[in-house]
Amino acid sequence: MACGSCGTGTTPGGCQSKGSCSSGSCNRMNVHDWLANLPFADPESSCRIVEISFNNGSRKDYYKNSTLHYFEKGEMVALEGVSGFDVGMVSLTGELVRLQLKKNKIDEKSPDIKKILRRATDSDLEKLKENKAKEAQVLIRSRAMARHLNLDLKMAEVEVQADGRKATFFYIADDRVDFRELIKLYAGEFKVKVEMKQIGARQEAGKVGGIGSCGRELCCATWLTDFKSVNTNAARYQNLSINQTKLSGQCGRLKCCLNFELDTYMDALQFFPKDADTLETAKGRAFLVKKDIFKNLMWYAMAGGGNHYPLTLETVKKIRAQNKEGIKPEELDVAEIASSKPKEVEPEYADIVGQISLKSLEKTTRKRRDKERSQQQNQQRPQQPNQQRRPQQANPLGANEQRPVQQQRPPQNKGAKQQAARTPQNKNNNNRNRPQGPKPPQQKKEDGGSK
Repeated sequence: MACGSCGTGTTPGGCQSKGSCSSGSCNRMNVHDWLANLPFADPESSCRIVEISFNNGSRKDYYKNSTLHYFEKGEMVALEGVSGFDVGMVSLTGELVRLQLKKNKIDEKSPDIKKILRRATDSDLEKLKENKAKEAQVLIRSRAMARHLNLDLKMAEVEVQADGRKATFFYIADDRVDFRELIKLYAGEFKVKVEMKQIGARQEAGKVGGIGSCGRELCCATWLTDFKSVNTNAARYQNLSINQTKLSGQCGRLKCCLNFELDTYMDALQFFPKDADTLETAKGRAFLVKKDIFKNLMWYAMAGGGNHYPLTLETVKKIRAQNKEGIKPEELDVAEIASSKPKEVEPEYADIVGQISLKSLEKTTRKRRDKERSQQQNQQRPQQPNQQRRPQQANPLGANEQRPVQQQRPPQNKGAKQQAARTPQNKNNNNRNRPQGPKPPQQKKEDGGSK
């Protein structure tokens, strides 16, 4: 399997690009070492602590480099574990590790920090791969056993040590849980040393990962390690609607990003008057609706309802000073209302192409579509053998002679012929064919009949 960002092959621990891949796609919680290429006056005083990541960055820890080797970012190393060894990937080295230790309040010379044993060999990586393949089945079985004991907890993740001698179970629980009986069952079932660690819902979302509402990867799964409490006051200071579905993240808690810009809003709110929730006027009391920090405006509405009036900070302070003296202004002067930004006039574009009749386009499109449909039907229709055209042969009887009639016409009814002959139209046609001349005299009948 190759890394999606740098294209190099991956190991059970992560990317093999030796630190050149810094996009974070192949290694969560990735950190760019911006002090790596800077020379130092005293190389011996460099930090000997190395940051190691496990499970592709879901967990990080610090180990002491007591060997003479120099480890680069992305290398797999064997570490000192519980009754054995563990395998992890180097995620950070150098002076940045010293800054992280200071941030996490860890003493660099503490004897409790475990050591790095060696570079990971092929056998170490093979054992790591075998034990990591068992984590899914162990997690399913551990959830079933916890449900059988009716414990109010949720098993989030199981991490097995590289040599398979220890397993760490990460669980989520709202209250304190007595899992002493559960540990005995886990130790007897999986034949490992069991360690239980409680995490929160935000840490669980970081381990699972996903895409946030902003369209990017979750902050807790990429770079965020310190989780601070978030309350609804952060949304109120930023004039956000208190909608639980929009303000909640995938973990079910309020989004961590609500705290990202809170300090900037708090600094801007220092210039707003704090005791200006209501203003007294001659027409009634005006209540504060919202504060527009970007435009330095305060919006008020009258007690009886109606329009909202934006006032500048100077106007609010002036009215507030008058109210303290017992003076009520007649009304909120329109001149004192901050005018909004004028609407930009859109430029006029000249119609160079001219008007196009859509009906003509529709007719042309319809004709073209009908023509193409008829051509496709003719191509798909199979030709029958009787309907195939035969090659034309020369007439042996000559050009003036007619071919013999193959089919005889059906005999017509004689009565129909006589009826057609009696019609006046046929009589006129017969008279037209006779030669015109003097009419012969009519002769009388000799038999004495009537005239």
